[in-house]
Parts: sequence; C-alpha cells; structure tokens
Amino acid sequence: MSVSRQNFIGGAGRDGSSGRMIKVFNPATEDETCRVPDSSWQDVNTTVKVAEQALVDWRDVPPISRCRILMRFRELLEKNRSEISGWISKEHGKTREDASAELSRAIDVLEFSCGIPQLLKGEHSHHAARDIDCWSMMLPVGVCAGITPFNFPAMVPLWMVSIALACGNTFILKPSEKDPSAPAIFPELLKEAGLPDGVFNVVHGSAESVNAILDHPGIGAVSFVGSTPVAKHVYERGSAAGKRVQALGGAKNHAVVLPDADMDMVADQLAGAAYGSAGERCMAISVVVAVGDEVGDQLAERLSEHARSLKVGAFDTQPDLGPLITMEHREKVLGLVDSGVKEGARLLVDGREASFERGSFLAPCLFDYVEQDMAIYQQEIFGPVLCIVRVSNYQQALDLIASNQYGNGSAIFTGSGKLARHFCEHADTGMVGVNVPIPVPVAWHCFGGIKQSLFGPLHMHGPDGVRFFTRMRTVTARWPENLIGQRDANLNIPEVK
Repeated sequence: MSVSRQNFIGGAGRDGSSGRMIKVFNPATEDETCRVPDSSWQDVNTTVKVAEQALVDWRDVPPISRCRILMRFRELLEKNRSEISGWISKEHGKTREDASAELSRAIDVLEFSCGIPQLLKGEHSHHAARDIDCWSMMLPVGVCAGITPFNFPAMVPLWMVSIALACGNTFILKPSEKDPSAPAIFPELLKEAGLPDGVFNVVHGSAESVNAILDHPGIGAVSFVGSTPVAKHVYERGSAAGKRVQALGGAKNHAVVLPDADMDMVADQLAGAAYGSAGERCMAISVVVAVGDEVGDQLAERLSEHARSLKVGAFDTQPDLGPLITMEHREKVLGLVDSGVKEGARLLVDGREASFERGSFLAPCLFDYVEQDMAIYQQEIFGPVLCIVRVSNYQQALDLIASNQYGNGSAIFTGSGKLARHFCEHADTGMVGVNVPIPVPVAWHCFGGIKQSLFGPLHMHGPDGVRFFTRMRTVTARWPENLIGQRDANLNIPEVK
C-alpha cells in the first residue's frame, strides 16, 4: 500500500507547490511504496524563510540545551528502530540487519554531537599584548542544507543534521527521492524531542529542488554525498553562489593483500566488504590487489567460494544481500560486467546467471586478471562486482592506488607492522585500513576522501564536521584605564608590545 508523504516545513506537513509527485518503489517487488512532492524553487524559498525565522532564537539557545534535545531524539530513534529499519529495507533493498546497523552508525555521530559544547569553547589568550585579550568564538553558519544519497538514507542525513543542529544552525534536508521514507520520520521525532518548529525541515524533490538549494542566497552551507559528477556540480554551483560546500563523491577502494596475510581471514573480510549491501556503499571494496600470482590464485579460489555461497533475495527471506536500488541501475551494472568480459577479464563467478521473477536483483560477480585500462577498473560500479588485479610487488600496488582518480579509502592485509606503517603514510587515499577492509572511522574522527572523492577542504563528522557547521570569529579587546580622556588617533598598524 502506497503512502503519500509531504514536505515538513515549520513544524508541519505541506504539499509541494508544483503539484508534481515522485513515485517510490520497492526494488525487490517493484511495488509502489510512497509518493513525495517534486518540490520547486518556491518550496525551497518558503522553507528558507521559515528556517531564517527559526534561526533568530535557535542560535541563542545554550549549546547544552540544544544537545539535551538531541539526547531525547536519540532515545526516540532507538524506540522507533524497527520502523526506520523497515523503511530502509523496503525502499533501498538492504537486509534488516544492515539497515539496523546503518542506524547505529548514525546514532554514533548523534552521540558525538551531544558532546559538542566541549568543542565550541573556542580559544582565549589573556594578555596577548599589554592590556589586550584575544579570543575566538565558534558561531553558527546560519541556514544550512543537506542533499543526501539513496545508499544510506538514514545514516548520512543524521551525520549532517546532528552536528548542524548542535552547532546552532537551522537545517533543510533534501533526501534521496529513491528512498525518502526513513528520513521523513526524523522531523516528527525531533519535534517530539522538543526541537522548535522551523529548526529542521525536509523538502523532497529532484534536480529542481537541488539547484534551488545551491542557488538560494539565504542558505550559507551545503553538505552533499553522492556520485562524483553530481558532487562536482554541487561544489561548483554552490561555491559560485557564495556558499560553504562539502561534496563527497564516488570511490574505487583498493584492498592490497600481501603474501604473509591470512588468506582465509582475508577472503572472509573481503567478501563482506565487496558484496554487503549489494556493493552499494561508497566504502565498499571493489578492487583486490593481489601481490604475486600465488596470492592471486589463493584469493581467486576462496573468493569464488564465498561469492557462490551468498544468498540473494528480498529482506523478508533473510538473504545475505538484497536488490540494487532500481532496474535502471541494475542495467548499468550489467553493462559494465559485459564490458569486462569483452575486454578480456576472466569472469570467475557470473551473477548474471541467477534468475529472479521480479526485482532489480543481481548475484555476486567476481573478475580476475583485471587490467588498469578496463572500464570495470576505471569506473565506480556500485554493485556486487569484485575485481582482482594482480601486481608483482608492493610498490606496484601503491602506484596503482596513486594513479586512480578516486581517493576515498584503501586497505592493506599483512602481518608486517613495517609495511603496514609505510602503507598508512603513503597510500593515496583519505581513509586507510590495516587488516580492516572498510575503514570507516569512529564518530569523533573525520570521514572523507581526497582527489575525485571529495570537493571542498573539510570532511564529514568529527572535528571537521564542527568546523564546517561553524564560523570562527576572533575578538581583540582592551579596557585600559589610561585611555580615558585620550583623543589622539594612532594611524599605525597595531603592534604587540
């Protein structure tokens, strides 16, 4: 049964002004789950005005009071975990366990945000010069916005919203139109937790609403996660409009496996990292770099066994992985698999052979002898496809990572502390794992890549998240008694004496 959802503006549901609605489908059954407004510039403009009005009071609420609201929100998320996870599974397709784990990762950052008063203290220099004190203040940016992806419909929005609200900003969320129901629950829960109306708003839509957010002069900062082409568009257009922008893009994450690694453990870890959530993770391992043919042969055998053993199906059948987000995306992934075969890579496990009555399912695929110039290596596949690339030595593995256009994450599997330390210092990516295939950092560290995986200087959550959602103001002040009655102007630049 399909649900009709509204935008959430100023503490209440509102229909979109365009009259257009976007249909949302369950990728496993192809049944319609809901419809959301395809919002226009007018809807975004209305929301910005509401958020600006709410900002007047919200920015002056003491940080500890803001965080107490977030603490109550955290408890409500836990109370509603089953419903939220259910909507993620129904509209994205990931398993219930994976959906629940996504929410847990979101709550980690929410808990970090509840300690933000400690990070908003600024700095103070008593007697920076004679009779002069200097101090810094970390102030809210103002009205902020988030444009979030389909693959983490709960986690990524909450990564943004938690820190933005704790720092005293008001917020406009434009969730993915492919699976909007989970984030549509958040504004009601925040209102129940005591958040004032207008502080958090949700505007559904597609390209028109995205560009309206990027262009609107009333929005001071935009956070984005998605594909690299769109991330680049968001960064360039938002920056041209004078906004602060962080735009996280695509990835091609490599796992380097050295001969001294435990191959059984490595195969277990890589199978989960490559095929979990049907490969629709920006931190999924999509390239295994086998150092030496013996390593390549062992991994090819073990990974083939794993890939063939994984169960694919809808979340209510207790599968290992569910469907891809849409049939269109499935066709894109299939096209890249076809190209890998045509270009000469060896397809050890062919997920195309599995048949399903309906839904955008694709079983795991495993390629060996993938070359650097092949499309399946060059492009982000974002599906259950794992490529084995063989190199002769460790340095070639490092060079391969450095030459790739993406720089999100990488991992090394080895028993050598010396080589692991060298890899941490020289792997050309923003996040690195040592015997950890998906090196997503804990909430109080920063998440983000380099090169074509990130546009903008600041990463997500952790200290960078606080820096992104605040503006630094530095104050220099003096109140000396001996200036009373003096009228002579000093035209020289101030000196420290």
